[in-house]
Amino acid sequence: MASVQVTSEIKIELDQLLNGVAQLDTADLERFVEQVNLILSERKTVDQAEAQLLQRVRQAIPETTQQRYNQLSEKLRTETISSDEHQELLSLIDVVEQANVDRLQNLVELAQLRQVSLNDLMNQLGIHAPQVHV
Repeated sequence: MASVQVTSEIKIELDQLLNGVAQLDTADLERFVEQVNLILSERKTVDQAEAQLLQRVRQAIPETTQQRYNQLSEKLRTETISSDEHQELLSLIDVVEQANVDRLQNLVELAQLRQVSLNDLMNQLGIHAPQVHV
């Protein structure tokens, strides 16, 4: 059964709370309902903002872009990349870096919304810092 903690020392069951609310006069009951609706509206707004941020965090660059980036990176590593391919890789690096910046910005906003550190949020979401390839 659901309960509401009114203070750190007092806990009442939801049914008890509703019984108490039913005893309010009409004006107080209307004020109570307005406050409850305000709380509910704020929660929905936060939930909606969080859902949008999570969606943006999980949004990846297109698979074909990632594959091409990987191919060209390997060619660079093995020193078999042409001049045109190198220019293409530089452009793709910009795309990948911008996607990483956007993702990090969304992670920071989400961490602020949840009031946790960025590291804690990344652990909660199972996100690990990318490995640097030298």
